[in-house]
Amino acid sequence: MDSWVRFSSQSQAKERLIRASQYACTFLGYTLQKNGASAELLSIIKQLEAHFSLSRKLLRLGNSVDALESAKRAIHLSDVVLRFCITVSHLNRAMYFACDNILWLGKMGLSRDMDQEKWSQRSFRYYLFSLIMNLSRDLYELKLLMEAESGSSGSSSKLAAENGVVSRRSPSYRQVVAFRIRLLLHILRNNPPLLLDLAKNTCDLFIPLDKLGLYKTNPGIVGLCGLTSSILSILTIVHPWLKLKP
Repeated sequence: MDSWVRFSSQSQAKERLIRASQYACTFLGYTLQKNGASAELLSIIKQLEAHFSLSRKLLRLGNSVDALESAKRAIHLSDVVLRFCITVSHLNRAMYFACDNILWLGKMGLSRDMDQEKWSQRSFRYYLFSLIMNLSRDLYELKLLMEAESGSSGSSSKLAAENGVVSRRSPSYRQVVAFRIRLLLHILRNNPPLLLDLAKNTCDLFIPLDKLGLYKTNPGIVGLCGLTSSILSILTIVHPWLKLKP
């Protein structure tokens, strides 16, 4: 089991590096196109991006099993909101990986009658649902931390005093908003795992939204968001304490 965990971790690290390279190519190709690069150079970048995408799909074969195992573990969480968000997220990830594996078969020519566009749309829908659950979990954890911080008499009292909230009986709306923003920044600064997870999921959200046509941007933004989230994911692999738990 330990050897499988090590192998899985190594595969995940490789997949993250290839993902970063893929989205770097997406961003680079868009930038070069905007600056009038030659068609030959753009074609090379496109081929390189497609190669990285296919390599990622190969590394993700079997990831559905890992996602299902993670969902089984999440069922036993005591907090009902975390249990729901994390379990549903892992189940959607399992379906996303399954669709991705089927796409890999089609791209390798092992299933020629496959409608690749249909399966691609399905995979991005599951990916989107998973990200929505992840962001819901992040916001819930943030809410709990803000409530706990507001209830304590330490740093929150200091923040309130800095904004003049405790100096008046009826603080203005602007003072309350300023206090909330300061409190939010204070919590995120003191909780790097939550900050990284929130930033990573927010960046990733633009990818399925664009691919599904729900919020169209451009390849440059998609590439930049994918590259940023990949780098943040690599950080959590290199430094496990940065990974949000559970």
